[in-house]
Amino acid sequence: MTNHWIDIKNSDVILIMGSNAAENHPISFRWVTEARVAGAKLISVDPRFTRTSSKADIYAPLRSGTDIAFLGGMLKYILDNGLIHEESVKEYTNASFLVDEGYEFDTVTGLFSGYDATTKKYDRESATTTWRFQTDGDGVILRDKTLANPRCVYQILKAHYSRYDLDTVSAITGTPKDKLQEVYETYVGSSYQSGKAGTIMYAMGWTQHTVGAQNIRAMAMIQLLLGNIGVAGGGVNALRGESNVQGSTDHCLLYHILPGYLQSPEDAYPTLDDYITKWTPTTNEPRSANWWGNYRKYMVSYLKSMYGAAATAANNFAYEWLPKRDKGVPYAWQCMFDAMYRQAAGQELKGFFAWGQNPANSSANANKVRQALAKLDWMVCVNIYPTETAEFWRGPGMDPANVQTEVFQLPCAASIEKEGSITNSGRWAQWRYKAIDPPGEAKPDAEIMNEIFAAVKALYEAEGTGAVFPDPILNVKWDYFDDPDKISDAIAKEINGYFLVDSGDYQAGDLVPNFVSLADDGTTSSGNWLYCDSYTKEEGNLMARRTRSDAATDVIGLNPEWAWCWPLNRRIVYNRASVDLFGQPYDSEHPVITWDGEGWVGDVPDGGWPPLKNPDGIDNPDSRLPYIMEPNGVGRVFGVNKMADGPIPEHYEPLESPLASNPMGHGQRLNPTALLCDSDLDLVAPPADATYPIVCSTYRMVEHWQTGVMTRWTPWLNELQPEMFVEMSEELAAEKGIASGERVRVRSIRGEVQAVAIVTKRFKPFTIMGETVHQVGVPWCFGWYAPNPDNTRVTNGNLLTPNVGDPNTRIPESKAFMVDVVKEA
Repeated sequence: MTNHWIDIKNSDVILIMGSNAAENHPISFRWVTEARVAGAKLISVDPRFTRTSSKADIYAPLRSGTDIAFLGGMLKYILDNGLIHEESVKEYTNASFLVDEGYEFDTVTGLFSGYDATTKKYDRESATTTWRFQTDGDGVILRDKTLANPRCVYQILKAHYSRYDLDTVSAITGTPKDKLQEVYETYVGSSYQSGKAGTIMYAMGWTQHTVGAQNIRAMAMIQLLLGNIGVAGGGVNALRGESNVQGSTDHCLLYHILPGYLQSPEDAYPTLDDYITKWTPTTNEPRSANWWGNYRKYMVSYLKSMYGAAATAANNFAYEWLPKRDKGVPYAWQCMFDAMYRQAAGQELKGFFAWGQNPANSSANANKVRQALAKLDWMVCVNIYPTETAEFWRGPGMDPANVQTEVFQLPCAASIEKEGSITNSGRWAQWRYKAIDPPGEAKPDAEIMNEIFAAVKALYEAEGTGAVFPDPILNVKWDYFDDPDKISDAIAKEINGYFLVDSGDYQAGDLVPNFVSLADDGTTSSGNWLYCDSYTKEEGNLMARRTRSDAATDVIGLNPEWAWCWPLNRRIVYNRASVDLFGQPYDSEHPVITWDGEGWVGDVPDGGWPPLKNPDGIDNPDSRLPYIMEPNGVGRVFGVNKMADGPIPEHYEPLESPLASNPMGHGQRLNPTALLCDSDLDLVAPPADATYPIVCSTYRMVEHWQTGVMTRWTPWLNELQPEMFVEMSEELAAEKGIASGERVRVRSIRGEVQAVAIVTKRFKPFTIMGETVHQVGVPWCFGWYAPNPDNTRVTNGNLLTPNVGDPNTRIPESKAFMVDVVKEA
């Protein structure tokens, strides 16, 4: 989130799209309710009338996979009517930048300039890319702040989205034109003026598409144009699906990043200097903070945290010891299981740790995943209950005699049985304490990792000089377990970081007070630079704070002394965009920060520099632009080279679609850069295939948690939601001769599931390009193992989903695919 949960109460209009927040975030939804009590409008856009829709002022249906068309129509409405926050757009975004003369979007082919049909990639980083801006002789980007130049971003956007008229958008999405108009007028009209703010709440309903990242880009562009970034009640707010998803991402859950969103090394950059040169952005904009220019400080401090005294300037701070990915090879989730699936037993991937996860249920095309697991030599499952993954070898369609994978199950402590921090959707790191001891042999995750590491290290030590590449193991800094009562504190302090030599008022061994203190010469350490300031010498564990602000003085609910928020306890990021050029808030009733003539008051500002203009109206050379993480200091309405599939979002159909071509009228039906593995090519339904004529989407429910590992063992939750179901419209049920409560099978080209039919008014048929298109929905929380193992039950929605990914994030397209529904014989 750019903002945080409590801040939603400050919104004038809330768009919930790609999320069913009332069901999946019911406690946090209280802040939506508070906003509505204060007069805010709530808009729900969803293929299904959900529990969120039931609370909304406006509900608009749309066909799954058509969000960009819907948002493209909103962008056209904004641009055609000039409903922008003018100063913010001109001064704080790249809307005025002039784009390279060679850049174009071909409305015939449906491709941006620079596409290579052989590699299925765009040229976005080379010296000849057209996805760049025009510059003067000094390398400074050319601008037109009148926004009139036909090559400026604003005019390019206007031309691009001129095609997204109401008739076209309605024909693609199935959303009635009057509903489109109502949503556009309400959201834009309630938030583009100073003193007003709109926010977006999204989740997997936006990300799990082949254009998932571009869905979010489209909304980010809308928020930038409306001046809704940095302000109270604004922002682009991702709703995380678990209490610590944000924290695990911050600490490098994903293959392509190290802690703090540093890039994981690749073999193309074998030395630290190579790596730093690759990933440190440069800029010729004199007023850009270009905060990623500190890359070397953060990376060197991370290496010191990893390897301690063994990381020295003489050995490049042990950078060579870090694993290196092969450049250009995707190590994403779907690619990992694809490699597992394609291999001869144990040839490429011998083992797999399934730690706190259940991929046999949670992964797209779960049948393929289960078959892939059978080709491992061994698998370790760490969980609080047995899972369909741990028991895959005796699940549906499996013959245990033919499965050679050796499975180890390690019981671990549940969340209330261990101490540590969690970081929620709003970036708040909150400390929680152990309530009870874990049962039996179960242990906290860190203690399990410690035992495994100790055993591996002992093997290396035993092999002596014959060990292969022992340095990363034998030299790793690993001193967190000396005091069994302080393990979590020791790790938290390591993450915050230390001074390793005396520095000013600090001595060697003192915790660093913030990431500004980090150095690039090996004199500081930090396991994650973003979390510097979370555990300090002066105040101790700031994540454990529980002081609630007085609502009379903390009007917008920052609550700065409740827990701790990255970065630097800043509750709303890019908050310098919430003030005018003189440092005065655009919304005086809900100020985030204010310049009082001597300094900033309110939230922790995005840098302490003074406003862009002095009181006499003269530019302040000591100031910096508000988007401090961007090399040019401004928000990216035009994406330049950041996105694999284009600098501007364009509607492409899902991999599986009821339409044979792209209704935008060009020749590119599918995202041209979508990630699809060769072994999945035969498991894709052709476009407009009569065998699978119904759009389907997966979703969660409040009664069960994720794949159901924790909740399907709970009798009262099973009583509320006992088994797999499929929701369908009354019209589709009538066509199929299906009554509510009857048993049916839902089939895709990849597999089928058994389900109970729920015939409901929550789904309605869509009219798409003049034809009736039906949509159904299935959950993915059920499985064959719990609560009563029965390998004749085929009951998980991910047995149906396709294994195709967004080219930026590699997330699978689980929210739009094609199926059929038939009554059980």
